[in-house]
Amino acid sequence: MSGHSKWATIKHKKAALDAKRGKSFTRIIKEISIAARNGGDPDANPRLRTAILAAKAVSMPADNIKKAIMRGTGELEGGQIEEVMFEGYGPGGAAVLVNVATDNRNRTVSEIRHVFSKNGGNMGEQGSVAWMFERKSQIFVPGDKAGEDQLMGVVLDAGGDDLRNDGDRWMVLSPPEAHEAVIKALDASHIPHEEASIAMVPKNLIKLEGKNAGGMLRLSEALEEHDDVQNVYSNFDIDEKELEALAQ
Repeated sequence: MSGHSKWATIKHKKAALDAKRGKSFTRIIKEISIAARNGGDPDANPRLRTAILAAKAVSMPADNIKKAIMRGTGELEGGQIEEVMFEGYGPGGAAVLVNVATDNRNRTVSEIRHVFSKNGGNMGEQGSVAWMFERKSQIFVPGDKAGEDQLMGVVLDAGGDDLRNDGDRWMVLSPPEAHEAVIKALDASHIPHEEASIAMVPKNLIKLEGKNAGGMLRLSEALEEHDDVQNVYSNFDIDEKELEALAQ
């Protein structure tokens, strides 16, 4: 058991709003198309299987999923989408990874750089902060649906390697290759999960307070609002009471 960045919690609270605005659909459709470049058969493409599961979790129509796959495989025409990971620092020195999917890299680089500078951060070179994160399977389970001992047993048997308290949820972390096995084990044990993805999880956290805490939240939210941004990952941590005060 260990602590983790509050950003996952904040993003969870924003998820309902994003869904209403259709933003979650747009992001997932891009992810499906990118994943489908490595083959349109989900049985032979783990990343595509994960993207389809995410689409079904937000009740995306099957026709939307099918068209996204066909755009990825080239069966349907559509703008070529490029996946890019930008790196940088936010207020207080927090590391930031920004995963984008864009059809115009130059435009997106300029816009993301502007978001960083406008909100007290700065873009870094490739490799400047990526080493501070690990690629992990990240699955969230409602806290009232499973006890710690029960969940730990199911997760470890399926190949998972960490269970973290996320307040009202559990965060299950596993090697990427164990992602599907852990999901199947949870399903077999009738333990529901809310979100499941392959994410960049920080190895260590940096505590932010005062102006740096508020500035980092503003930077994170501004990056999340950009149309080309798929995910934002950071290693900042903010005290729960301060987080509540900033949210008001």
